[in-house]
Amino acid sequence: MKENLLKGNRRNFLKGGLVLGGLAVLKPEQVISSPLNDRYEDFRIITGPYLQTNFGNSISILWITSKDSSSWVEYGESPDQLDKKAYGKSDLGLKPAGRLNCVKLERLKTGVTYHYKIVSKEIKDFQPYKLTYGDTISGNIESFLNADVAKDEVSFVMLNDIHDRPKSIAHLLDLDKGNKRDFIFFNGDIFDYQTDERQIIEHMLQPCVDYFAKSTPFIYVRGNHETRGKFARDFADYYDHVGYTAFTLGPVRFVILDSGEDKLDSHPVYAGIVDFDRYREEQAAWLENEINRKEFKKAAFRVVLMHIPPRYSGDEHGAVHCTELFEPIMNRGKVDLVLSGHTHRYKIHPPDKKLNNYPIIIGGGPRDGSRTLTKINATNKQIQVSMVDDSGKEVGNYLVEKR
Repeated sequence: MKENLLKGNRRNFLKGGLVLGGLAVLKPEQVISSPLNDRYEDFRIITGPYLQTNFGNSISILWITSKDSSSWVEYGESPDQLDKKAYGKSDLGLKPAGRLNCVKLERLKTGVTYHYKIVSKEIKDFQPYKLTYGDTISGNIESFLNADVAKDEVSFVMLNDIHDRPKSIAHLLDLDKGNKRDFIFFNGDIFDYQTDERQIIEHMLQPCVDYFAKSTPFIYVRGNHETRGKFARDFADYYDHVGYTAFTLGPVRFVILDSGEDKLDSHPVYAGIVDFDRYREEQAAWLENEINRKEFKKAAFRVVLMHIPPRYSGDEHGAVHCTELFEPIMNRGKVDLVLSGHTHRYKIHPPDKKLNNYPIIIGGGPRDGSRTLTKINATNKQIQVSMVDDSGKEVGNYLVEKR
């Protein structure tokens, strides 16, 4: 009964919306229509820059232009001397020449602040033996700190289950205003489903650019809702990374898992064109190797971030599959903390010696009164977690001490 109530609470969150086959249908005024770039005849930067990284002395700078372009980043250690230039990754010897720009700055110096500027040159005509350029445009000079991966302390905040409520991003981050964070983590279901480019820009990228993303990187893993809709297969093109990965920052080994959809692969709404079971099995094999890596074993703490929690999220197939695949491996690997979303009910679940040997902290959302911001600070001795609701009131806290 409790599991069914939880599932119902999560499913019936859209105000005045309909639900068909488990997929939310927005009101007409909420529907995203044509791609945003169709509205522009001139050449311009539609959004950006925004930063992503895995903290390996590199950072990815992304932006979107209204038309195809040749693009690059000029950067350096002084705003008055941007003496280095970097382009997007070549594919088979061909530099990028499109609208979605991702330039990775590599071999950066540890603990150094870099200044940068994005530049794009319009491609007006692309013939087999003649390319005609148009205007060249650039952004303002921005800056970021290349973090020292060997630092003694790491801090970040987690947002989850925004569900196409872009104003929630600034609202929740305002609850942490004035604090310097190493990164912002988006733990899935930032959207209801994937419709088009305009939705991705207006409901996530632009709010991030406006608030923090020019100078502070974000990390993002899909939720089950990001797997839905006609634009789901284009979704990843707008980010440097949205799948599973692992990285070390300070005393923490971070492991990110993409929990996929919570429905059966055979569900009629997918018409036979998804394979999340195999995708999760692929991750389980990868995770088995990860827990045996020296970076994982030697870390003071091991933190897993995944949208669907490995327990306490109902009896849908995807949730059960996550428990079956990931929980035994995380127990063997002595994971210290799991951070999740999905249920729309914030909750702190302490370790259970018979089930999960680690605490599972679940953020809330997406409606007013149930939205949360989760703040995490980790040192070599402990991890402190504080969860606040959208009024700023602390609704949960937890302390993980080094074993």
